[in-house]
Amino acid sequence: MITCIAVDDEPLALRQIVSYIEKTPFLQLSAKFSNATLVKEYLKNNEVDLLFLDINMPDLSGMELAKSLENPPKIIFTTAYSDYAIEGYKVNAVDYLLKPIEYQDFLLASTKAEVLIKKERLLKTEIKKTGDYLFIKSGAKHIRINFNDIEYLEAQKEYVYIYLINSGEPVKTLIRLKNIEEVVPKGNFMRIHRSFIVNLNHIVTVERNRIIYSDKRFIVVSDTYLNQFKEFISNNFYN
Repeated sequence: MITCIAVDDEPLALRQIVSYIEKTPFLQLSAKFSNATLVKEYLKNNEVDLLFLDINMPDLSGMELAKSLENPPKIIFTTAYSDYAIEGYKVNAVDYLLKPIEYQDFLLASTKAEVLIKKERLLKTEIKKTGDYLFIKSGAKHIRINFNDIEYLEAQKEYVYIYLINSGEPVKTLIRLKNIEEVVPKGNFMRIHRSFIVNLNHIVTVERNRIIYSDKRFIVVSDTYLNQFKEFISNNFYN
């Protein structure tokens, strides 16, 4: 079952999406909202698989909400305007539905999301953690990776790139960053951006709010994680 949220400030449009969700056997409605700000609060304490999100809403738009979420669920945008496709692509939306929405189009987009979500669930079971290392699937291979060899991890769309110490090419795996975050040792790794988790043991140079790995490789710590990172620096580096 795919759990989902419906969000639209127009009552009729919200009722339609809710009715479509209830009509679809593999979808389960977790909540419905007419305000995007309330969605953000809900997601802090509740996990859902899929978000049906209207773009044009007052106070906080659907697009602004999507960009602000650190670990967003899959998103299907709903909109009365046809000029948001490129923006939707930038936040990795599964699809976007143009109002008025026909059930056939809704079902097609939902099925696409279901395939992606089920694939991620299967991949999550393929991360095998044992002591100081894990086995992870990369293409047709299963690769053993020692936690201490990981320099940092980067999320790019559906993939995570695992950068290793003294290794030129990262290990690429089809999985969400959140799934790996759940298995790496909490005391040694820190999320410092929605797309990056770093191994704290391998941080050598910090310049302003950037972790420097080389002349061409650095990571900017995002505002969301800045206070946590500054606390780490304060406790481990001389001022």
